[in-house]
Amino acid sequence: MPAVPMPVVFAVPKESATGERRVAAVPEVVARLTKAKHEVRVESGAGAESRYPDAEFAAAGAKVLSDRPALFGGAQVVLRLQAPTTAELKGLAEGTIVIGLLNPSRNLEGVARLRDAKLTSFALELLPRITRAQSMDVLSSQATVAGYRAMLIGAELTPKFFPMLTTAAGTIRPARVLVLGAGVAGLMAIATAKRLGAIVEAYDVRRAAGEQVRSLGAKFLELQINAEGAGGYARELTDAEKAQEAEMLAKAVAGADVVVTTAAIPGRKAPILVKKEMVARMHDGSVIVDLAAETGGNCELTSTGKTIEVGGVTIAGPLNLPSQLPFHASQMYARNLESFVHLLLDPQGSLVSDYSDEILAASLLTRGGTVAHKPTADLLAGGKS
Repeated sequence: MPAVPMPVVFAVPKESATGERRVAAVPEVVARLTKAKHEVRVESGAGAESRYPDAEFAAAGAKVLSDRPALFGGAQVVLRLQAPTTAELKGLAEGTIVIGLLNPSRNLEGVARLRDAKLTSFALELLPRITRAQSMDVLSSQATVAGYRAMLIGAELTPKFFPMLTTAAGTIRPARVLVLGAGVAGLMAIATAKRLGAIVEAYDVRRAAGEQVRSLGAKFLELQINAEGAGGYARELTDAEKAQEAEMLAKAVAGADVVVTTAAIPGRKAPILVKKEMVARMHDGSVIVDLAAETGGNCELTSTGKTIEVGGVTIAGPLNLPSQLPFHASQMYARNLESFVHLLLDPQGSLVSDYSDEILAASLLTRGGTVAHKPTADLLAGGKS
């Protein structure tokens, strides 16, 4: 007799992190899971702040529950955004699968909690940068949201129009925008600034990014340095390269009305691109929006989570920008998560126990009371957690 597929029980809790408005599943994804005979439980109010009401989840086939023990009791897979707190781990049986943005390099305490609870966890930040994983790439989808929102913040804070205007009162010159870092967030910021009518320049240490920047109609600032590293990320520059970069960037920053910085090195503090001396050369009313504020900031004067003014220059250090556009950020995240979940299901729809698939193997964080991701295990061993 062929094996009878066992429907999987998914649980979607309401996020508890301060300022988090997204939800890990949306009704369209829930509908596809329930159509495949799986059970989806959604905590009441989980999608309220992202404008997905309980009624829509219920119409998609979810069980909407207000009781946490009922939500988690017997759940096999927990879909979430941020790492669970100690309280949120209660009610989860050993071996329960937790999937989300678990921030392993900067949340070792959270990793230790997952390990000690003997949960199987997958950190979506650890997905390999391969073609097959693109549909699951939550970092890219959420960076798209962040880049768009960052440019809107810049447009809100500047005292100038972005587009050129020809009016009865004369011609208004367009704003000059500089985007530092041409990854996913930077490219979205460039595209948004161009749609708003600004003159846009951009810089990235990876020369290969120049083609993408120019394809969006922006000017790419050229510097004869190639700092492309493994996995498509930028490597850290040498001291001599940093000096050349700083000289060119100082001139570009001084001439910009709005600067959006997006440079990040995975697992490390954000590189300083805009020093305080460069800010001092900016004209009154200029704006800096620092997307790297959560990891220290690309601007030396950034105050994490705050908008400040220094010498007439407004510096914004926003946190969790995707959460400021929670409807579409949740939709994109949920679709990414759905693609990932399919790797955990065999052709009959039952959970697999073999995580040898390269995507599962790379993103597996904890299992059976151990930390499966070696770099994180080494960090924990160093901290003796």
